[in-house]
Amino acid sequence: MNREAVPPGTPALVMTVSDGVAAGTRQDEAGSELGRWLADLGFSVERAAVPDERRAIEGGLRSGAAAHLLVVTTGGTGLTPRDVTPQATLAVIDYEVPGLAEAMRATGRAKTPMADLSRGLVGVLDRTLIVNVPGSPRAALESIEALAPTLRHALETLAGPFDHGAAGGGGPSRPDLPSPDVDGA
Repeated sequence: MNREAVPPGTPALVMTVSDGVAAGTRQDEAGSELGRWLADLGFSVERAAVPDERRAIEGGLRSGAAAHLLVVTTGGTGLTPRDVTPQATLAVIDYEVPGLAEAMRATGRAKTPMADLSRGLVGVLDRTLIVNVPGSPRAALESIEALAPTLRHALETLAGPFDHGAAGGGGPSRPDLPSPDVDGA
């Protein structure tokens, strides 16, 4: 059993933040890689693209969260003035999940010190987990892979019930889910 897999059909959105991809003048390699990876875990993946404009990103996040349990943005996490994905994410989320963002940076840091330049956030809007990853296909995939050990449990926790003994523990209320206890992993 793949302890990282989600129940088949779990809705996810990969939203690429790029002027070129949104205009159709550039291929969306990072979005494609993320979509394949998430589909392999059991997600039903939809894709979208928005320009590097804060209002467009905010709107995409809000509409994405209304229909998906996971929204992964790719792009706009760097240091340039056009990199506004983290600001847009902060404007719409209810709260941050800093440990997951730090897990992504720590994984990247093991390969390159440039990973520390990513300002990507992870947060929650209603019961949807929003994850910002870089626009580079390799960095995007490495970042989302860093969340694999905890992603399923995070989504289960958000879905409720909010009693940790009932949700995600593989108990009677969710026998389809493995125990999130990582000691046995």
